[in-house]
Amino acid sequence: MSHIIRRLILLAPGAGAPSSHPWMQNWKQRLSDIGVAETFDYDYMRAGQKRPDLLPQLIAAHRKALLAAREKHQPDSTILIGKSMGGRIGCHLSLEEKMDGLICLGYPLCAMGDRTKLRDEVLRALTTPILFVQGTRDALCPLHLLERVRAEMKGPNALHVVEGGDHSLRVPKRLASGEMQEDIDRQIFNSITGFVDQLPMAAD
Repeated sequence: MSHIIRRLILLAPGAGAPSSHPWMQNWKQRLSDIGVAETFDYDYMRAGQKRPDLLPQLIAAHRKALLAAREKHQPDSTILIGKSMGGRIGCHLSLEEKMDGLICLGYPLCAMGDRTKLRDEVLRALTTPILFVQGTRDALCPLHLLERVRAEMKGPNALHVVEGGDHSLRVPKRLASGEMQEDIDRQIFNSITGFVDQLPMAAD
């Protein structure tokens, strides 16, 4: 193939830790194997505040980071990946900006862990292909509730389950199966790679 696809991967942080956090840097490094990986911080984080901005401000900050990264790298393909809140905001942004794919590392389906307050409206509106990576011990996203939403989504969607994983996809120090976190992360990465490789590129 004479033309190598330039893929941009924009990795968004969760609500509690900035892009400089070791978890974020670890994933940025991994993801750089399949594209140009960029991270950013939301405005409230850069201002040193704990409380996240309102949704429109979060979407605006995410868009600003996306446009800057696209300007810098001129990619053929763009994938939004986000931890928790970052994944959710990426879903909202993809309703307004053309994206090739979405990956949510621990989607926060239940607002504040409340199972009666589902953040599912944006998921039902999606047409962009999305991969959910969810831990079985994640209280913010019980898998049976996610499965119910996935069954009613109109856009292509896939799920990678991390057995024993928490909201940050971390498993207990050593699973009964003998797998270590490094093995788990490699399996997640392989799943991400498989998902990304089969994506059709969005039309401009």
